[in-house]
Amino acid sequence: SMPSPVKTAIRGVVTKGVMAVAGFNRSRRKATQPNIFLEGVHTPLTEEITEIDPKVTGAIPAGLNGLYVRNGPNPVSPVNPAAHHWFVGDGMLHGVRLQDGKALWYRNRWVRSNSVSDALGEPRAPGPRHPRIDVANTNIVGHAGKIWAIVEAGGYPVEVSEDLETRAHSDFDGTLGQSFSAHPHYDPDTGEMHAICYESQQTNLLWHKVLGADGRVRRDEPIPVEHGPMVHDCMITPKYVIVMDLPVTFSMSAIISGMSFPYRWNENHKARIGLLPREGSADDIIWCDVDPCYIFHPANAYETEDGKVVMDACVYDHMFAPDNTGPDGVPKFESLTIDPATRTVSRRVIDDRAHEFPRYDERLTGKPYRYVYTTAVAADGFLTETRIFKHDLTNGSCEVRDFGSGRVPGEFIFIPASETASEDEGWLMGYVVDTNAGLSELVILDAANFTAPAVATVHIPQRIPQGFHGNFIPVG
Repeated sequence: SMPSPVKTAIRGVVTKGVMAVAGFNRSRRKATQPNIFLEGVHTPLTEEITEIDPKVTGAIPAGLNGLYVRNGPNPVSPVNPAAHHWFVGDGMLHGVRLQDGKALWYRNRWVRSNSVSDALGEPRAPGPRHPRIDVANTNIVGHAGKIWAIVEAGGYPVEVSEDLETRAHSDFDGTLGQSFSAHPHYDPDTGEMHAICYESQQTNLLWHKVLGADGRVRRDEPIPVEHGPMVHDCMITPKYVIVMDLPVTFSMSAIISGMSFPYRWNENHKARIGLLPREGSADDIIWCDVDPCYIFHPANAYETEDGKVVMDACVYDHMFAPDNTGPDGVPKFESLTIDPATRTVSRRVIDDRAHEFPRYDERLTGKPYRYVYTTAVAADGFLTETRIFKHDLTNGSCEVRDFGSGRVPGEFIFIPASETASEDEGWLMGYVVDTNAGLSELVILDAANFTAPAVATVHIPQRIPQGFHGNFIPVG
């Protein structure tokens, strides 16, 4: 490890000198093996296209009026495979506009970071920037009448239009503060979004932020931590915001060695999960010890009658070994029971196959629920499997849908058939890459008939690289 005077000199902020050393070492890194996140299903695209009236098989449900859009990394310029990490590429949006049973268009557009605008020879997009990071590559949500591409660790939200053009980088009218998250959670009861946020250079704090229905941050509560934990996601219940302080932390040695992604497994960081009262301060957090593990994505969480909190999640026993270029380890689907009385967390494996990207009926956020939809992942290559799963948490069953050889799904989301539809009454939607043909599809399934033939398939005339998160944004 690094001598302490060096650590002291650079604690709190990475100096220009450190960045110069990092850049030099990044350019000198030599790949000992191919970077799986730059080839196969992950190969970045090199251009933007628009396909008007893409071919459709089956019948698109008439009530699906809006935009399905998914975000993910797609470097605009060639990168050194030895230093590149999947999580740091420029954001690219892939969207299909649905209206009155038709697919109006498919288009893919880079989110305009400065590097994208410069590479494409365009003027830079307006709006405030974080001094080091302006890539928004992880998720995309509709909120307060706008569409936002979002990321964690410092980059500001980027407002995009209904046809995926970048409008402006935003600090929510000056209310954002330090940073936002790739995983804010919408509270259907209040119309607000809750997020646990971190800033890669401020290793001693997290923030609980509440984004009001008006698109302005109304609460920005600091939470003291150590080592700079990477907090990818959170969850809310009626009383609490769940804070996951787990042993993946900021790594100065990773930066100096030239790696582009500065987070590593840290055996010296105590694993804990906190229950923060929604309007409480950091002093009010009930911290509960948990065995060392890492969680990118919970499904839902809820409170039990005896005061415990149950959170279901995809759980890894470790994450980010020294030379990885993306997630490593195999995530099991688990149920965690967080007990504020004993300040402990007990874990039960629901399914020991490798699952990620859990989604559920988000009308039930924070409340008891029954169904979770997940995507199979591989230890080598991550999103290269051909299956998705539907878990019935009430009877413990799991249905498996296999798209067939070479047909690789990403995250599938649930959209209720109507505002009053029952849970699981609605549609599942996501992109499937057909690696045999080098093309992609937007596949729409009947959630209640999970293994039945697809309700509709929108045929997309290019391969969409595997990315992260998407949502369906109603458009009137």
